[in-house]
Amino acid sequence: MNLGKLLDTNHILLDMKATEHWPAILELVDFLTECGDIPKNCYNDILKALQEREAQISTGIGTGLAIPHTFSDDLEKVVAIFGRSKEGIEFNALDHSPVHFIILFIVPRKDYQLHLRTLSAIAKMFTNMEVRRRLSAAVTRDEILEILDPKAIRSKADKEPC
Repeated sequence: MNLGKLLDTNHILLDMKATEHWPAILELVDFLTECGDIPKNCYNDILKALQEREAQISTGIGTGLAIPHTFSDDLEKVVAIFGRSKEGIEFNALDHSPVHFIILFIVPRKDYQLHLRTLSAIAKMFTNMEVRRRLSAAVTRDEILEILDPKAIRSKADKEPC
């Protein structure tokens, strides 16, 4: 699974506003809803599912990364978003460090194996300190997408998301 295949430049937030765990998740889900990637009638169910997942154990897995994720019966394809916080977000991470990168994704319930492959690919990519350094230094969404997937097709201009 290649993370860059789940994202495009319109699903990359360079500077998240939230500074805490749940508001960060809300910021990302609200963005996906405003863009039309999450149907408004599914919004509450998806938030509830994410909240239940976070109640089990924080998806802040350490090294500045959080991977909030859940399933939905109402989606036909994976929906994903990448958010970056230069200041860091208090996310109750397993290593007690602030989170600087959040990859939130929602998988159709029927695609359970894709869910596992996606989690594995993200965790593997972010164990590389050079990847994290480059993501921190990136100025544009195109640069971030290039880091996440060097083979991805770039937009002609780094347009505003949605």
